[in-house]
Amino acid sequence: MSFVRVEKEGRILKIILARPEKMNAMTVSMYHDLASAYGQLHADPELWVGLVYGEGEHFTSGLELTDWTETFSSGALPLLSEGMIDPFNLSGPKLSKPLVMAVQGYCYTCGVEMLLNTDIRVAATNTYFAQLEVLRGFFPCGGATIRLQKEIGWANAQRYLMTGDKWSAEDAYRMGMIQELCEPGEQVNQAMKIAQRIAQAAPLGVQGSLNSSKIARDQGEEIAISRLFVDLEPVMKSEDVKEGVRSFVERRTANYVGR
Repeated sequence: MSFVRVEKEGRILKIILARPEKMNAMTVSMYHDLASAYGQLHADPELWVGLVYGEGEHFTSGLELTDWTETFSSGALPLLSEGMIDPFNLSGPKLSKPLVMAVQGYCYTCGVEMLLNTDIRVAATNTYFAQLEVLRGFFPCGGATIRLQKEIGWANAQRYLMTGDKWSAEDAYRMGMIQELCEPGEQVNQAMKIAQRIAQAAPLGVQGSLNSSKIARDQGEEIAISRLFVDLEPVMKSEDVKEGVRSFVERRTANYVGR
């Protein structure tokens, strides 16, 4: 039985943690199912944006540690099959499509590390975040030590990484890790509205913008600048650019096809 459900809604792929009776604690099998869902989003040209959320009161209480001990002892994340994409973005191919994520209740350990590998985040006001690993004898290994300080600043990140203390949705919003706050129960609807707005835009433009932004973040501004017009050239030859110009002249909403 899979505890990760995947549903298509138009151009949007909904990726849902569906183990609410265990607070969506992530097993190794769930990790593989998430990687498969990310791979589906990446490979399917009819899918333009992903929406990640969890059922129940909590996004996730973190890893099911008893299921991960052997994996961590091996010194690496589980091996992924061809076509899968690591939801922690630590190895293998990189996701080319934007991800919106909605969280509520507990968003602990692997939940934070999944969130740090998404592009737009919505949180219910009852959300609490934590990297609890130092209270369990080890340290975060899903990307938090690499990315959290870039999101919220060095000292803020160390404040939580080295204590295991919780921080609130309001804290996360104030520090820039979350883009929108909403009432509990509204987080998925609000995140879906954002995903729909992205899905209405030209997908080649969205993916090009996301790729350029990631190059600047990960490889530096000079490399990003050197790639700007190289990567723009094929986009400018697309059907969607012609449709974008026509819709502007005709003062109507564009109908993009992703070609």
